[in-house]
Amino acid sequence: MPQNAPPAPSSDASGAITAPIPADTKTRILDAAFRCLAASGYAALSVREIAKDAGVNHALINYYFGTKDRLVIAVLDEANRQLLQRQRQMYAAPGGFAEKWAQARRFYENDVASGFVRVQAELYAASLSNTELREQFLPRIQAWKNVVLDAVRDALRTHQPRVPAAFSAEAIASLISEFWLGMEFARLIGGADEKARHELALDAIEQMLITLEAQPAAAPTKARQASPRRGSTKRSR
Repeated sequence: MPQNAPPAPSSDASGAITAPIPADTKTRILDAAFRCLAASGYAALSVREIAKDAGVNHALINYYFGTKDRLVIAVLDEANRQLLQRQRQMYAAPGGFAEKWAQARRFYENDVASGFVRVQAELYAASLSNTELREQFLPRIQAWKNVVLDAVRDALRTHQPRVPAAFSAEAIASLISEFWLGMEFARLIGGADEKARHELALDAIEQMLITLEAQPAAAPTKARQASPRRGSTKRSR
C-alpha cells in the first residue's frame, strides 16, 4: 500500500466515512466548500472546483464525505459551531438586552459580509426538495432558535414586563427568529432597499428594549392574605 494512502475506511449508519481526516486537510476542504457555496450557491456547487480551491484531489473529498450533502452539512456544522458559541457568550456576558440586541445586529452584518447568511439560505432553499438534506439541516437551525428562546426567557425573568399572557417566551422567540430568517432571505434578494426597511424594524426593537430596561421591574404578585379564621376574633361585649 502506498505510504500516503488514507487509512482503511469505516462508515456509520448513514454510510458516511468515519476515518479521521487530517486537521489541515479538513480545514482546507471545508473552507473551500464554504467559499464556493457563498459565491456560486448550492445548485452550482462542484466537488472538483472545491478540490481545486483546497488543493486536494477531488477523490479525497468523495472518500471522506461521500456525498455533496454530507459535505455541505459539515460546512454548516463548522460555521454553526463558531457562531452558536459566539451567541451564547454574548448572552452570558454582563450588559443589558438592548446592548446585546445591538451586538447581535453587528454580528449579523459580519455574517452577511462573510457569506454565512448566503450559505445558510442556500441550504435552506435546497432542503425544500431534498429530504435527506432537510433532515440534517433543520436540527442545526433549531439549535440557533433554542439560543434565542433561552435569551428571551432570561429577559422575561429579569424585567417581568406587563404583556398579555399570549406573549409567552416561546411566542416572542418565534417572532424574533422567524423575522430574522425572513429578513435574511429578503436582504439577499432585495439588497439596499430591503436593508433600509429592516433597519427601521431593528431600530424599533432596540428602542423598545432601551425603554423596557429604563423602567423598574414589575413587582411580583403578592399572595392574597388569608382572612381570619371564623371564631378567631373575640366578639365585643
